[in-house]
Amino acid sequence: MFSTEQLAVLRAVVDRIIPPDDFPGGWEAGVGDYLLGQFQRDLRDRVEDYRQGVTALDAEAQAVIGRGFALLDAAQQDDLLTRIEAGKVVTPWSLDPVGFFQMVVEHAMEGFYSDPGNGGNHGGVAWQMIGFEVRG
Repeated sequence: MFSTEQLAVLRAVVDRIIPPDDFPGGWEAGVGDYLLGQFQRDLRDRVEDYRQGVTALDAEAQAVIGRGFALLDAAQQDDLLTRIEAGKVVTPWSLDPVGFFQMVVEHAMEGFYSDPGNGGNHGGVAWQMIGFEVRG
């Protein structure tokens, strides 16, 4: 579904949206599992958008900084994502960069905070983080 490079970029983006701290970052908490599962179900029509978006993001990193997105340090990734969120890109994108970033943020949040039965939020880690207690 995705190349190794595309998955590395997607993982890096998810981990900048939900960076690790006292709790796991987004990817370790299951956002990647959630997304990969949803790409076979509800997000099936978004797979190509994700492919094009992570490829464009990687090309943007190459053009602006000279290395692929997954190889940048956290500050460089944050700076580049801030520029993309504002629509300030220097390379041609086949989809709207702002819309792509918003979509990834939305889906990352779904995967992070959703019921663990959906593939993300491993062990209810996001719920533990916010103090949500499952009853019954």
